[in-house]
Amino acid sequence: MAHVLPVRIYFEDTDASGIVYNANYLMFAERARTEMLRRIGVTHPTMIRQHGRAFAVRRCEADFVKPARLDDLLEVHSRLRDLRGASVVLDQDIVRAGDVLVRMRFTLACMANDGRAARIPRGIRDALAGFVIAGSGNGTTG
Repeated sequence: MAHVLPVRIYFEDTDASGIVYNANYLMFAERARTEMLRRIGVTHPTMIRQHGRAFAVRRCEADFVKPARLDDLLEVHSRLRDLRGASVVLDQDIVRAGDVLVRMRFTLACMANDGRAARIPRGIRDALAGFVIAGSGNGTTG
């Protein structure tokens, strides 16, 4: 299942040419990932306090297909492609009225408080499994 976050484009999101500045798409994707976690009952502060864990971006790929403009209403579609023991791979598309504007893929590492890779806590991993893309070939591993 996909998580969908609506995002309205404000003046502050645009550059001098009137289109969304490319780095802002990364912020929209981060917000969507945060809200996806919140949907399963996990907040970043709780994950850090209760589990001593946090997710950190390890890799990001982006394909900028079309620009977004001031006042556009976008949606960030987030889907888990692979759920591993200590990392997740997500596909995130930014869409306007059904047209894909940006395609992104993120690898997130689960990190312990000391900065080392750590296993994703079982309860969080089990809850995230509902967002894995059907037929992605990997599903939940590790």
